[in-house]
Amino acid sequence: MYAGAAIAIGLFSVASPAGVAWLRCLGAAAVLLAWRRPPRSAWTGRAFVLAGAFGVVTAGMNVLFYEAIARLPLGTAVALEFTGPVVVAAFGSRTRRDVFALLLVAAGVIAIADVRLEGSLLGVLFALGAAAAWAGYILLGKRVADGGNGIDGLAVGFAVGTVVLSPLAFGTGAVWASPRLLVLGVGMAVLATVVPYALDQVVLRKAGQARFALLLALLPVTAGVIGFVWLRQVPSLPEALGTLAVVAGVALRSPGKRDDSAPL
Repeated sequence: MYAGAAIAIGLFSVASPAGVAWLRCLGAAAVLLAWRRPPRSAWTGRAFVLAGAFGVVTAGMNVLFYEAIARLPLGTAVALEFTGPVVVAAFGSRTRRDVFALLLVAAGVIAIADVRLEGSLLGVLFALGAAAAWAGYILLGKRVADGGNGIDGLAVGFAVGTVVLSPLAFGTGAVWASPRLLVLGVGMAVLATVVPYALDQVVLRKAGQARFALLLALLPVTAGVIGFVWLRQVPSLPEALGTLAVVAGVALRSPGKRDDSAPL
């Protein structure tokens, strides 16, 4: 996912962040539709409405996230965005351990935000907006996964998201004139969307949404490593400590029961 985000950052010099996010949505829709070829039933009734809502929320999450990483280091943006899964995980149980975990996460987010508010308040707001959308992604994604073949729903959802957000295509003009940039766009879509989101659908069917949110604790660490190795983004001490606090808070959260899970 964050290797794809690193490619996206490279495209920001020729297209707007929101436009790059739309390209990611378009590329993912094209690949998923060619791979899955969803049946007619996936395009009608409740299944279509649910998949469409999921696709629009997910595409919106990507737009907000790309606007955030255009203004913040990748690891910082992901740590802030991670508050969405933390809230979902917190509602899975209400033990003292969970309260402490939430306080630890909040302290981490404050440490990160305090560093960045003066330099890029807008970046922080975009990242927190992406966090809210990420919570929606988990809740809706669980329903799509349990409602049938989740990956077919993923394909339909991204097709709907591409159409709904099509005005953002006006920020991608330069990409269409370069075959190399188009290949990078498709690679970004496969790395950042097709592979991780298809795997998410599998995991969401086997685990409940709270446990799934807990497993996402791996993502801020991955983002920080990718940002450091690929993009040469070295975190400051408060940012590094804040990121570690976010991850530690989610790791401390009690696993709880296997909530609303469905076997494969």
